[in-house]
Amino acid sequence: MTALEIVNGAGGLHEQIAGASPDVLRTMVATFAEALMSAEADALCGAPYGARSEERVNSRNGYRSREWDTRAGTIELAIPKLRSGSYFPDWLLQHRRRAEQALVSVVATSYLLGVSTRRVEKLVEQLGVKSLSKSQVSEMASHLDAQVEAFRNRPLDAAHYTFVWCDALVVKVREGGRTVNVHTLVAVGVNADGQREVLGVEVASDEDGAGWLAFLRSLTARGLSGVRLVISDAHRGLVSAIGAALPGASWQRCRTHYLRNLLAKVPKSAQPWVATLVRTVFDQPDTDAVAAQYDRVIATIEARFPTAADHLDTARGDLLAFTAFPREVWRQTWSNNPQERLNKEIRRRTDVVGIFPNRAAIIRLIGAVLAEQTDEWSEQRRYMGPEILGKARLSTIDGQRHDTANPDTTTIAA
Repeated sequence: MTALEIVNGAGGLHEQIAGASPDVLRTMVATFAEALMSAEADALCGAPYGARSEERVNSRNGYRSREWDTRAGTIELAIPKLRSGSYFPDWLLQHRRRAEQALVSVVATSYLLGVSTRRVEKLVEQLGVKSLSKSQVSEMASHLDAQVEAFRNRPLDAAHYTFVWCDALVVKVREGGRTVNVHTLVAVGVNADGQREVLGVEVASDEDGAGWLAFLRSLTARGLSGVRLVISDAHRGLVSAIGAALPGASWQRCRTHYLRNLLAKVPKSAQPWVATLVRTVFDQPDTDAVAAQYDRVIATIEARFPTAADHLDTARGDLLAFTAFPREVWRQTWSNNPQERLNKEIRRRTDVVGIFPNRAAIIRLIGAVLAEQTDEWSEQRRYMGPEILGKARLSTIDGQRHDTANPDTTTIAA
C-alpha cells in the first residue's frame, strides 16, 4: 500500500488517536517510519504499490519484520521486500551481522560487570551505542549464544575431512578477580566437497595434551572422521593427542613456524643463508627430489652449524609429511598459513575487547566470527578439487595403493 494509505488506512493513526491507545506514541513512530519506507520502496519500483505503470521496474513481495529500539520502546517494523533485488532502510536501521552483535555484546557485558575502563566507554561510543540496558544485553547475548552453540555443536557429517588445520590463540580473561591467559583452540577442515569449514572452537586453560585431546575427541564425537593429515605448529601435547583421538592421521609441522625455531640455532648474520637453503627443499617437483634436497641441505649446514643440522635432521619426518600426498595440495598442507589468515580476522575483533569478562564472552565473539567465516567459505570456490581429495585419500601400504574411503578397494601402486 502507499505511504498515505499506511497513515490513513484501517487501524492507522486516526483510529489509534480516537481510541486513546496507551501505545499511541509507538504507533505514531512506527506508522511514519513504515510510510517513509513504503515511499522509498515505491520509488525503487518506479510505481506506487499495486498500480499498473509502464515505468514500473520492480514490484513488492510482502514484508519482513524487524525490531527497532527507540526511546518510545521496541517497535516492530514491517520492511517491504522486493521481487528482484533487496531493499533495506540504511538511513533508519543498521545491518546486523553476528560478529558485530557479538562485539557489542562483549563490550557491553564488560561495562556492566565493572570490568571496563574509560577506554571501553569510548569504544562503546565508537560503535554508535550511547547506552545499553542489562535487559538489552541479556537478550542480545542469549540470541547470539543460541546461534553460536548451534554452530559449535552441529554434526560433522561431510563423509570425511582429509586435511585438518589446528591452532591456538592466547586471550586474556578476568577470572577470580584477576586477569589470566586462556587458550582458544580452533580447528579447520576440508570436507568431502573440497570446501573449508571451521570444525570447532573451545577455550582451555592450557594448550597441553589434555586440552587438545578433549578438543579433538569432541570433534570426533560430532562425526569428524577420515582425517589423513593434521597441520599445526608444535603445540605441546598435540601430536600425542592426534594419535589418541585420530588414529591413522599423520602430523605436518608448519614449515614457517619451524623455520623460526631453526634460525634461533644459528647466528643472526647466517640466518638469511640458512632460510634460503631450507626453502629450496620445498621448491622440488616430486617426493624423491624433496628427500634428496633435504639431505644436501643438512650436509651443507652441518659444515658450519652442526647443532642446527642435527635439529633439521630430527625434524625430517614432521616437516616432510606433506610429501605423502599429491603435489597439487603441497602448498596448502606444508604450513599453517591458511589458519594464520583466519587468526588475523579473529584478532581484529578480540583486540578491540582486550580483556574478556568471562569465557562465555570469548566463545560468543570468536564463535560468531568463525560462523560467519564458514558461511563465506561455503559461497566461494572449492579450496581443493574432489578429484585431488580422492587421490589424497590413497595411501601406499606394502607396495599397494589402498583407498581408505573404501577399505575393500586396492590397486597396484605406480
